[in-house]
Amino acid sequence: MNPNVRPETMARITTPALANAFIEEQIAAVRAQVGDKKVLLALSGGVDSSVVAALLIKAIGKQLVCVHVNHGLMRKNESENVVEVFQNQLDANLIYVDATDRFLDLLAGVSDPERKRKIIGAEFINVFVDEARKLEGIEYLAQGTIYPDILESIKQAEGKKAVKSHHNVGGLPEDLKFELVEPIKLLYKDEVRVVGEALGLPHAMVYRQPFPGPGLGVRCLGAITRDRLHALREADAILREEFDLNGLAEKVWQYFVVSPDIKSVGVKDDSRYEGWPAIIRAVNTKDAMSATIEEIPYAVLHKITARITNEVEGINRVLYDLTPKPTGTIEWE
Repeated sequence: MNPNVRPETMARITTPALANAFIEEQIAAVRAQVGDKKVLLALSGGVDSSVVAALLIKAIGKQLVCVHVNHGLMRKNESENVVEVFQNQLDANLIYVDATDRFLDLLAGVSDPERKRKIIGAEFINVFVDEARKLEGIEYLAQGTIYPDILESIKQAEGKKAVKSHHNVGGLPEDLKFELVEPIKLLYKDEVRVVGEALGLPHAMVYRQPFPGPGLGVRCLGAITRDRLHALREADAILREEFDLNGLAEKVWQYFVVSPDIKSVGVKDDSRYEGWPAIIRAVNTKDAMSATIEEIPYAVLHKITARITNEVEGINRVLYDLTPKPTGTIEWE
């Protein structure tokens, strides 16, 4: 039997009971595979890596070493939440790396979206490798690979055009010879969430929205500056807070703010005020291949606009993106 192919007889994990049975099965499998050796995990704070971390903490405790790299492009308080949950609540062996300056210095003046993505991806690997080389006795690398990743890889191997590349920690140097630990590789995303709930992870972490690897780096459009990145982060936090308060957070598949590198004239305190726009995007989709626009009540949009323009320094306009996919993509970059 191919260990990378989900058996047809494998039941869908839809209930806490099934999730708990899966967890116990994987705890036994991980202990048998790893023994008394150490395991390294890049913990992004996304649902997949978070579920793997929580599962491995139950299985091997302090033998797991989690590395969380803050590249300075996270949403507001996300890195702090990772530290709170895994270090303070779950007592994980967590290494927190604040690499904000390292990333933003490399991105200074870079406006091309693909160059930004490549810089962020390559530097993440560099930072992770730097931390891995400081550690001793690591023989295993844990990854949050899930079954759709494997299916897309199989399609690519069969000569079909890949939907996208999957390498949670790809491109590691050859001298770092790790054996992989992938306990959720046969699960679909909805099953991963059921397992996450059963493991006791916070609801907000389990149902965290899809978030691009480059983070706010591809939502701060054009060349990233620290002041515009800060304004974008604050505006995005207000949007998420108001969606939570108005019952939209779990109704809308993905919602966020983008900020282009343009300024317009506004008025503040009876004076001319040049600022950036905050553009709201809120979409629903089943497969991310197409997407529709969520109709947000005007009262909510007015509240969000008032808060952003009054509370966020540097933003003087709020716009709502009405473009479905196609013709627009979900992200702007």
